[in-house]
Amino acid sequence: MIRRPGRHELLPIQQLEVRAGRLFLDLGMDVVANDSPPALQELHEDLLRGRIWVATDSRDALIGYLRTGWIDDAPHLGQVTVDPTHGRRGHGRALIAHAEHWGRTTGAAWMTLTTYRDVPWNGPYYQRLGWRELAPEELGPQLRTLRAEEAARGLDQWPRTAMVKEL
Repeated sequence: MIRRPGRHELLPIQQLEVRAGRLFLDLGMDVVANDSPPALQELHEDLLRGRIWVATDSRDALIGYLRTGWIDDAPHLGQVTVDPTHGRRGHGRALIAHAEHWGRTTGAAWMTLTTYRDVPWNGPYYQRLGWRELAPEELGPQLRTLRAEEAARGLDQWPRTAMVKEL
């Protein structure tokens, strides 16, 4: 089930992000694995703005989450994370579909995201779901700023890209 989280679930969302980040250790991407999860204040602001959802299992336990926002006047898929113990069961795909539905309800024509180009559960996965890589000249000013912020955090040690999907 995908639903809005309760305030009491924000800390567990942070903890889930840390667990999921450990998957990057297997790829030698230590900086990514050790990147800080979103701050509780950021998650709370997303909650207040209606830009965060959680995926839960049949017992309503948290198994994934999704954050959205706006960049360059278009919906932006900020984060999709699934607990590694629940991976490869369609939960990520369901969260992404939920984000795309949200984007369509805004009346937008497209949605963007940034991701790792070569990580199997990142760029190639989004491509299979109909997303395409944006050429550098297609990036709007806010998306360019986001990419620069990611690079400043050391996340560009591995190829990253911005992607778009027509809604």
